[in-house]
Amino acid sequence: LKLHLRFRSSRGDQDSNFAFAMAKWVYDFGDGKADGRAEMKNLLGGKGANLAEMASIGLPVPPGFTLTTEVCTHFYQNDCQYPKELEQQVEKALNLVESRTGRKFGDSANPLLVSVRSGARASMPGMMDTVLNLGLNDVTVEALAKKSGDRRFAFDSYRRFVQMYSDVVLGIEINHFEKHLERAKEKRGVKQDCELLPEDLEKLVKSYKAVVQLELGEEFPEDPKAQLWGAVGAVFNSWMNQRAKTYRALHDIPEWWGTAVNVQAMVFGNMGNDCATGVAFTRDPSTGKNEFYGEFLVNAQGEDVVAGIRTPQELTIR
Repeated sequence: LKLHLRFRSSRGDQDSNFAFAMAKWVYDFGDGKADGRAEMKNLLGGKGANLAEMASIGLPVPPGFTLTTEVCTHFYQNDCQYPKELEQQVEKALNLVESRTGRKFGDSANPLLVSVRSGARASMPGMMDTVLNLGLNDVTVEALAKKSGDRRFAFDSYRRFVQMYSDVVLGIEINHFEKHLERAKEKRGVKQDCELLPEDLEKLVKSYKAVVQLELGEEFPEDPKAQLWGAVGAVFNSWMNQRAKTYRALHDIPEWWGTAVNVQAMVFGNMGNDCATGVAFTRDPSTGKNEFYGEFLVNAQGEDVVAGIRTPQELTIR
């Protein structure tokens, strides 16, 4: 938390802002430790505060860090500019994630991939933007394929990333990519994305990048650091998109609250039929009944559940 003093300078009439200590804009979590706690949701957003709490009590939360809601406020009050200390604090937090995972962001042998998600203090499901598998490029995808021993998984993650980043960050309509995906499935004679072969997915990545070149007149960004800042900016910008504004108006959520941004080491639900993605609730979200409820998809990632392209299975406790 920051403490600012405003006073009138003895050398003139100009007001000045000073802080007792350098402002803290980034809070890390993971490895049984966290800078934040559950009660700090106004600063860290609901997701960031709960990730910090779960990490601090020893739950196996993938390590990461949260850019606070105050960064969002600063962003909009200063012509979409970040606080001057932010880049250094993000770099330090990213280094900590690297040390906690044993992987390095952008590394050609053992790359760290991250997700970038929004997280306002009040839940706003589906209203703001997310980017998964960030950090992939033509070099790191080969490292991921070698490290995992699964070329199909690596290029499935890569084609997902290029499509999602192009949509969320670069502003290219998703249908430009979907038609290439449908064509690939038709050519292979399959109905599901997960049935495509590694060579199909490699061709899709090239097709997707060609779309970016055609639509924007520039190449898809290969630098992981540039990818990261592009995604962070997209999440902050999504706080002011039309669907988020409408949702806030309907649910009496003040605009000045802002959103946090959560950057977290990736875990993968698309590594094969022994992996899955899903969602779980302590109550049935439809009826409110006090019983466990959940759904999951095998060999998939989160956007597959949201997009409704496959029917999820029911998650039960036995």
